[in-house]
Amino acid sequence: MEPVKIGILGLGTVGSGTVNVLARNADEISRRAGREIRVVHAAARDLKRPRACSTEGIRLTDKPEEVVNNPEVAVVVELMGGYEPARSLVLRAIENGKHVVTANKAMIAAHGNEIFAAAQKKGVMVAFEAAVAGGIPIIKTIREGLAGNRIEWLAGIINGTCNYILTEMRDRGADFGDVLKEAQQLGYAEADPTFDVEGIDAAHKLTILAAIAFGVPLQFDKAYTEGISKITRLDVEYAEQLGYRIKLLGLARRAPTGIELRVHPTLIPERRLIANVDGVMNAVLVKGDAVGPTMYYGAGAGADPTASAVVADIVDVVRTLTADPNNRVPHLAFQPDQLSNLPILPIDEVETAYYLRLQAHDKPGVLANVTRILGDLGISIEAILQKEPREGENTVPVIILTQRVLEKHMNQAIAKIEALSSIAGKVMRIRLEHLNRDWK
Repeated sequence: MEPVKIGILGLGTVGSGTVNVLARNADEISRRAGREIRVVHAAARDLKRPRACSTEGIRLTDKPEEVVNNPEVAVVVELMGGYEPARSLVLRAIENGKHVVTANKAMIAAHGNEIFAAAQKKGVMVAFEAAVAGGIPIIKTIREGLAGNRIEWLAGIINGTCNYILTEMRDRGADFGDVLKEAQQLGYAEADPTFDVEGIDAAHKLTILAAIAFGVPLQFDKAYTEGISKITRLDVEYAEQLGYRIKLLGLARRAPTGIELRVHPTLIPERRLIANVDGVMNAVLVKGDAVGPTMYYGAGAGADPTASAVVADIVDVVRTLTADPNNRVPHLAFQPDQLSNLPILPIDEVETAYYLRLQAHDKPGVLANVTRILGDLGISIEAILQKEPREGENTVPVIILTQRVLEKHMNQAIAKIEALSSIAGKVMRIRLEHLNRDWK
């Protein structure tokens, strides 16, 4: 049987890793796929740059459209990243009748609906396992392994850069800015870290997971996104003292009136397994009605872990090259005409518990005023921690943990607390989730 010929767009870290894994495990991969898989054409921005893989037998070009238009290429592997020209090239590949494998979470989150519709029309596959959580096969797990479940919620540490920063802040008592610089020096964070530290990268990934979990269209523009740049080492320390750890979580939950879709720093009880996922590692919790809570852990980035997911997608595509297009696993797990119109809830309508840190003047009656405001809005207090004033300061840090309340009510309470003359500056608010079996 003729080998399946592959074209790759992008020979950076993941592209080179994909070539290496295909070469290193060629026999095993052929046994699994039923045919030899051969990379014949690849596009790279700089052809003179040294590669981390062998390019022997691969035709190189700096014009990616040549790969997309190559009649020999049956599967285009897009590893360029970003919105454009990746989107246009993928759509051209689909129009040319080629299957597509991609690791591009930004493109899928923002343009996946258009891309999947085009693929459905042409009868080709678009596989994107590597777009979320690197080497963890979380998309296949939700789409296929948990297909018998009604997914109730999922929660994930899906950005290794933020997890590394928060871990170092906790372990060393370091400040955010100092750890960010170290992460950049180590290659964990980009020179411009905005996508990572402001939660955008995690929101791209969460958008994809939620679409697959709940059978809704991709709606990245409706995801609430908040990063970790305002988290201080004091918040990390106080959370520890109260038995919690701070993680940047992507949370998607089926609520009575719609779907919650939110990325933000979150306090989690330290006894939870996911609270103990440290460094650059990723983890995703998924709760199904039949299976209960399940957790998936592994490397969320890197050449070989991500290439592992890319190659698994290539094998899936090769296995189904001769299959009836109407009987393949749907891109978003549900048949295209069965997607739900459940709304994405605005953050004001989300119910969660809260960690509040405020600077109060050290005089009688301050706490009574704060607790009265909370009580008037129906907000119950779980715990209060008052710290000693630091030397030379006339205010004391007060930390309050609340029970669950609608975000809009907490916004009202914070506005009233900040208006008190006895409160200095802004109230620091971090959401809190217990992530137990009964979280609904």
